[in-house]
Amino acid sequence: MHRLLIVDDEEIITDSLYEVFSRLMPERLDVCKAYSADEALLWLSRSRIDIVLTDIRMPGKSGLELTEHIQAYWPRCRIIFLTGYSEFDYVYQAIQMPDARYLLKTEGYDKVTETVRTVLREIEESNRMSELVRQTDRQRYAIEAMAQADYFRHMLQEGVAAVNGETGVLAQEFRALNVALDPEHPVVLVLAHYGYPQGAGYSRRSELLRSSRLLWHSYLAERLRSLGIVDKHGDLLWFLQPSEQAGAAFSGHMIRYLEGTLELIQESCLETLGLTMSITVGGAPCRWEDVASQYARLRQLQQLRIGDGLSVILTDAGAEQPASDKGEDDRIAQKAEILAAHLEGDRREKFIECFGELSRRMLLPGANVQAAVEAYYAVALALLSFINRWNLQGQIGEYGKIMRLDEHESMKEGYRYLSEVAERIFDIKRPDETERAARAIERICRYINEHLSEDLSLVRLAEINHFNPTYLSRFFKQEKGVNLSEYIDQCRMRRAMELLKDGEIKVREVSAAVGYEAAHSFTRFFKKATGMTPQEYRDTIPIG
Repeated sequence: MHRLLIVDDEEIITDSLYEVFSRLMPERLDVCKAYSADEALLWLSRSRIDIVLTDIRMPGKSGLELTEHIQAYWPRCRIIFLTGYSEFDYVYQAIQMPDARYLLKTEGYDKVTETVRTVLREIEESNRMSELVRQTDRQRYAIEAMAQADYFRHMLQEGVAAVNGETGVLAQEFRALNVALDPEHPVVLVLAHYGYPQGAGYSRRSELLRSSRLLWHSYLAERLRSLGIVDKHGDLLWFLQPSEQAGAAFSGHMIRYLEGTLELIQESCLETLGLTMSITVGGAPCRWEDVASQYARLRQLQQLRIGDGLSVILTDAGAEQPASDKGEDDRIAQKAEILAAHLEGDRREKFIECFGELSRRMLLPGANVQAAVEAYYAVALALLSFINRWNLQGQIGEYGKIMRLDEHESMKEGYRYLSEVAERIFDIKRPDETERAARAIERICRYINEHLSEDLSLVRLAEINHFNPTYLSRFFKQEKGVNLSEYIDQCRMRRAMELLKDGEIKVREVSAAVGYEAAHSFTRFFKKATGMTPQEYRDTIPIG
């Protein structure tokens, strides 16, 4: 899915264009709007933008000044200037910009939509052409990558000091292995876990992995120096630094740039290779001495989120996720003791209830990683102790991974594994997980209904639910049978009708309560859905 940002200081124009494009191709185009260049910059800092449709002359920053920031944030972004002015100097400056178009407002909606459709086709064609470049680099890239991968895997296992010994050896090794990274500057780590097509064997998986690495490289090369390796778990780990061409200001925007670019990589891998992936991003650059510990943290974070069958991009919040405090440690220890008591007392329903409460808290989005790991091992130890004391080793089947969390695909899989061991002990069925998708959608729908007056853009909903925006759009349509934007409109309409029944509430207050800052936009929305203005609808309601 591509993302269009509409920017104009005239609200009626911005709102009208937003309504047109929101309904034009909801499966292919996510639409955002801003009433000033400064507001547009907030969108550009939050999410990848593929097309900007902007007024060329606005108070404060002009559309031309805005493009300088656009090109710094998202160099692949296409720009369409829309204005009521036709002065030569503005036109001349606009047509000098690469990948930019210039339209007069008098040309009408048909011309604007036709231009956006054309730009979308150009973006998709450009993505297809890049595949030819990837093929030419394949053989050289594969040979060089083997030696680099061995070296970096050893570094992850032993640490920089153990591998390189004396200071300065790191730079020598990088030169010898032709590693295009700077040993004197920090590095950002990105860890990707693939979901391969069902039935894919070893050779097919290897082929898909090689192709995907070339695809990653083609996207990252525009602003970054990169090196990607396959770790011992079969996941893809990238080491990233800003390139010399990126500019000094890019470092502060690098993580946001990565999130947007990784979304493109996710889409391309899915569309061209049939690969889904969950990605975890280091929230800040780390020193080379800390690479091994940062990698271990990313693996733990990844284990918390993968295993849902959902394509996510999770950024390490770093300091926002402190180590568990003494109170949390005590609560985990207490829970483990209670679970052990339920095992001893053969209280299986109580065990299931208590373990379910613990695992749900540990696996919530934003949960503390260290606490989740500690809770896992506390429960695992209780189960293992019970198995050994009652000599159940030959009766409950495989339980060899019970004390090896890192061998589980995800933290969720690890907790599920503990549940399965417990189930075999109590001789009960495995919990039914078919409601997982329904619970995720229910959580999103509940948030929408409770926050109708707030930002309900696809980008915002994806942020708070840790989804890839494109995947969220498809996932919601698949589960609910309607587009996310349609569902939000339905919720707003129901709420508006309820509020309009109260004659004391003014129409503009109803408008604000359902997320419309401009009353005229709400009126158009309401009339299009019902055939009546809000006031006309209110007049049809019987008094008393």
